[in-house]
Amino acid sequence: MTSTEGNGGNEGGGSGGGGGGDRAAGGRHTWDDGLIARRAYRRAAGRAAGRPARAMDQEAAEEAAPDIPGAAAGYFPGEETGRRSFGGPPYAVYQAGVRSFATGTLRPRLEALRQLVGLSRSRLEGRTLAGAARVLDEADARGRHPYGHTVVAVAGATGSGKSTLFNALAGAPLSETGIRRPTTATPLACAWTDHADGLLDRLGIPAVDRRNPGYPYDPALRGLVLLDLPDHDSAAPGHRERVDRLLGLVDAVVWVVDPEKYADAVLHERYLRPLAGYAEVTFVVLNQVDRLPGEAADQVLDDLRRLLDEDGLALGEHGEPGAAVLALSALTGEGVGELREMLARLTAECGAAERRLSADVDGTMTRLRPQYVADSGPAGLTERARAEFEDRLAEAAGAGAAGKAAERAWLRDAEWACGTPWGRLRGRKGRASGGSRGGSRGGSQGGSWGSRAPGAGEWTEIPGARARTVAVEAVTARPAVEEAVRTLGDEATAGLPGPWAQAVREAAGWGGRGLAEAVDEAVAAETAHRRPVRPVWWSMAAAAQVTVLLVQVMGVLWLLGAMAGVSGGPEWWMPALLVMGGAAVGPTLAWGSRAAARGPARRHGRSVEGRLREAAAECGRRRVLEPVETELARYGEVRAQYVVAAGGA
Repeated sequence: MTSTEGNGGNEGGGSGGGGGGDRAAGGRHTWDDGLIARRAYRRAAGRAAGRPARAMDQEAAEEAAPDIPGAAAGYFPGEETGRRSFGGPPYAVYQAGVRSFATGTLRPRLEALRQLVGLSRSRLEGRTLAGAARVLDEADARGRHPYGHTVVAVAGATGSGKSTLFNALAGAPLSETGIRRPTTATPLACAWTDHADGLLDRLGIPAVDRRNPGYPYDPALRGLVLLDLPDHDSAAPGHRERVDRLLGLVDAVVWVVDPEKYADAVLHERYLRPLAGYAEVTFVVLNQVDRLPGEAADQVLDDLRRLLDEDGLALGEHGEPGAAVLALSALTGEGVGELREMLARLTAECGAAERRLSADVDGTMTRLRPQYVADSGPAGLTERARAEFEDRLAEAAGAGAAGKAAERAWLRDAEWACGTPWGRLRGRKGRASGGSRGGSRGGSQGGSWGSRAPGAGEWTEIPGARARTVAVEAVTARPAVEEAVRTLGDEATAGLPGPWAQAVREAAGWGGRGLAEAVDEAVAAETAHRRPVRPVWWSMAAAAQVTVLLVQVMGVLWLLGAMAGVSGGPEWWMPALLVMGGAAVGPTLAWGSRAAARGPARRHGRSVEGRLREAAAECGRRRVLEPVETELARYGEVRAQYVVAAGGA
C-alpha cells in the first residue's frame, strides 16, 4: 500500500490512484482509481475468450515453470518435511506467476515513467516530479526481492482485534493480545517461507520480531509474509509513523474494523479514501461479529459497504476485481477460513506486488496529468500559423514596398535605356544637380521611391550617377516583429499544459531577441548580391534611338544645305520629311518600350518581393520556428511516454 501524510496521503508513497477527490453533485465523492475503468476491459476480454481467467492463469503458470511439479497449484516438494523448512527452490516459483512484475504490463509503464521523468527534469520543478521518482525507487527496491513473496499487513484501530486475527491466521499465539491499549507496540512478522529475510530487512523488521507460523502450517499460504502493525490511532509516540511507513511498502493490507468504530472518520478520511486506488490489494474485515445479535451483523456489513463506496473504494463483488469485504470473528474463528483462502489465492497469483505498484503508478499519473494533458483542444503549430508568422515578418521587413520600388526602378531603367537621347540628357542633368523630383511618368526622374506602411520597413533609393542598378537600405519595423513573435507564441501554446506552454513561450522569446536586426542583415545581403539582368531588347531599342537621332541629324544638315543652296536639287521636302519622321519615331519608340517594360517590371517586382520574403522567413524559421517546434516535439515525446505510463488512457 502506501504511507499517508496528514489527510491526503504522502505522494512519495503513491497515495492511491485518485487519492483525495472533489465533492460532486449530491454530496458524493468521485474518484479515478484506475480500477473501475479496467473492469469493463477485463470483462470484455473474458467474454471474448469464453473461458475463466483463472484457468488461463494456471496454464500460463504451468508453461512458465514446467519443471516444477505442482507449481500452478502452489505445491512444492519438501513442504511436508518439517516445521521450519518450507522447501522448494527459492526463486523458481516466483517466475511462474503470470501476473508477476517481469511478465506483466507494469514494466513498460515504469520504463515510460522513467523516460517521462528524465525528459521533464528541465521543464518541471523537482518537487513536482518527486512523487514519480519515489515510485520508481520503490519499484526498483521491491524488484530486488522475489515477487512470489506477498507481504500483507494487518492494520486497524485500537481494540479492533487485529492481533487476535493475526494469531488466528498464523495458527499460533504469536502476537500479544489483551485489554491494555495499545497492545501492539512494534510490527511483528510471520513468514510462510524461508527466504523472506531480505524482504523483512527492507521493511525494517528486526530478527527478534520475526516468527514462523504454527505447525502444521498451511501449504496454501506458501510465500505469504504477514505483518501485525501497531494501532493507526495510537496515542503512543511513533506508532502512527511506523504504520504509515509500512503501508507504503507492503503489497496488500487487511483493514480490521469493529462494530463500534467501523465508521470512524480518521480511518476513512486518512486511510481508506486516499487509498481508493489500491482496491485490488485491499481487504476490509468487520471483526467481532460474534458480539452482534441476530441480523445486526448483516446490517453493519451493508452500512460498511456503503461507506466504502462513498470513499470511492471499488468493491470486488460478482466476480469483479476490487476490495474484499467480509465479516468474521477472530475470537471464535467464524469467517477466518474464508479470509485465509483469499490470502492463499492472492499469494498463489504472485501478482499483489505488481498490482500495488500499478496503483502507485496510477496515482502518480493522476497527479501529474495537469502537467502533461490540457483539455483545451489539440496542441501544436498549424501550417496556417506558420504562414501567418512568415507573412508578418515579410511585412515588417517591407518586402511588399521593396517589390513595388523594384518595379518602379525597372520601369525607370527601361525608360532611361529605351528613351530618346534628349530625354536621357534631361534625366542626366537632373541627377547631376541632385534633384529629387518625382517624374510625372511613373517616377521616371529618380529620387526617393521608397514607401513606409504601418508595420512595414522603410525602403530608400540611394541616388547615383546612373539608374542601371538599384541600391537600397531597409529598416525593419521592430514592433511588428515583436508582435509577430508574440502571436506565434500564443498560437503554439494553445492546448498546451502550463509548464510546456511556458517553455514554448521562452523559446519563442529567446529567438525573437535580435530578430529584427537579423532580418535587416538578411534582406541587405539578398539585395546586395542579386542584381537585375539588363534585357537584350533594351540595347536594341537604344540602338534604334541612336539611329533615329542620326537620321534626324542628317535630315537637319540636308535641310540646311538645301535652304542655303549648297545641296543640289529642289527636293527640300525630303530632308524635312526625315527630320519630322525622326521626331515622331523617337518618342513613339520610347512609349512602346515603356509599355513593353511594364510586364517584365511587374515580374521583377514580384521576384524581388519573393526573395525578400524568403530571406525574412528563413530568419524567422531559424531563430523562432525551429526552437518552438523543438519544444513542441519534446512535448509530443513526453506526452507519448505519459500515455504509456498511464496505461494507454
